Amino acid sequence: MDRRSVLRLAFAGGVALPALALTGCATGGGGSETNTGGGAAGEKSEKNPFGMADSGTVEAVIFNGGYGFDYVTFAADVAKKNHSGVTFDVKPSTQIAQELQPRFVGGNPPDLIDNSGANQIGLTTIAEQLEDLSDVFEAKNLEGTTIKDTLYPGVEAPGTLNGKLVAINYVQTVYALWYSGSLFEQNGWTVPKTWDEAIALGAQAKSKGKFLFLWGKEAATYYQTLAIASAIKEGGDEVRLALENLEEKCWSNPAVQGVFKAMETVIKNGYVKPGGGGTQFTAAQAQWSNGQEALLYPSGSWIENEMKDQTKDGFKMMGAPEFTLTGNSKMPYEALHAAAGEPFIVPSKSKNPAGGKELLRVMLSKEAATNFAKTKLAPTIVKDTVPADGFGSTALQSQSKMLSDAGDNVFTWKFVDNYGMNQDMLVPWNAFLSGQIDAARLTTQLQGITDKVRNDPQVKKEKVS
Repeated sequence: MDRRSVLRLAFAGGVALPALALTGCATGGGGSETNTGGGAAGEKSEKNPFGMADSGTVEAVIFNGGYGFDYVTFAADVAKKNHSGVTFDVKPSTQIAQELQPRFVGGNPPDLIDNSGANQIGLTTIAEQLEDLSDVFEAKNLEGTTIKDTLYPGVEAPGTLNGKLVAINYVQTVYALWYSGSLFEQNGWTVPKTWDEAIALGAQAKSKGKFLFLWGKEAATYYQTLAIASAIKEGGDEVRLALENLEEKCWSNPAVQGVFKAMETVIKNGYVKPGGGGTQFTAAQAQWSNGQEALLYPSGSWIENEMKDQTKDGFKMMGAPEFTLTGNSKMPYEALHAAAGEPFIVPSKSKNPAGGKELLRVMLSKEAATNFAKTKLAPTIVKDTVPADGFGSTALQSQSKMLSDAGDNVFTWKFVDNYGMNQDMLVPWNAFLSGQIDAARLTTQLQGITDKVRNDPQVKKEKVS
């Protein structure tokens, strides 16, 4: 993967959206054979580029998280109009790895999977069992335009492993610190730019009977995402590359340690609401969005849609970039962690891989992508689907401002997802946020998880440069 902090911005209807990180890994040339799972084949054409039979079933298992799964049902209904003999069976799941790994082992995985959430499957473990999705980008969309020409630059990067496009990440995601614009206005608070400013705000929050942060047990690693972003902004590419390449002592980098120590201070000062380790994460988020018990919450831009039914009237949700450690960081405060998320994969040994690709093709049509942006208040990788007013969403409007302010200083990383490490990392982060372990033990435990992956000869590694 090439330098991920250098991106171009694209603009859709006045709303700035991120191009994905550029990559040094070439996208695999051309798609692999479809129907390798033994399903019936149809005649290939411009309107049926993968040769899906006009009969049988397409099974899709979709992570039922912040974006729900109805957007895929919408696409399936659109696909049904052109394939009346096909049944599209769209199923939700919150336990992707637990439910689907046995099916990979058994040789009967679904045709399309949204491999997302805390329990996603590490892509490196199943890459050889997945279709190359390059032919999806080469196909025409429902409007008759080649799909790759309708997308933001570099969209293949997050889903490319060793030259093969194994996943299409569907949603453009901005990672930020989210807050109530109205609450900050009422109290005259300013969003912090450094960890020292955050600690000072924590004291002000405490005087008002509020906390700076809170968390829920399944989302404890949202604070790891915040920490890594802060450390990369502070220390630059050397921090990101050390983590991406699972280097020895990568968690001991001075920038990482500086952020961990600042977090430790926040926790020791009582600025984090206790009990998160025993609280379901959306219940914790409601304590922020509805109860306004904490000022800031680190999350991806799915947060508005995820909490739309549990957000206080007049909340005025807005986002701000993650803090830097000091005022002399290698990247500016405005630098932003943003990338495409919701990785969709098509197993080669499914009953109908051509059907899985066809459903993806429909999802990448302007009709389906606009529906997603309007109903989920988040953009997809398809351009020109978000109006300047962000459909009236202050959170979507603030994404536009953050991206515009960031310019080329947009970055991301993917080692946690690629190696399926999140589930193990939840344990030390819950303990750390609860005050049960300090920054030193957090470092030791995260390094142990990283070292285990690095030293496992069965895990195929991706060299990031």
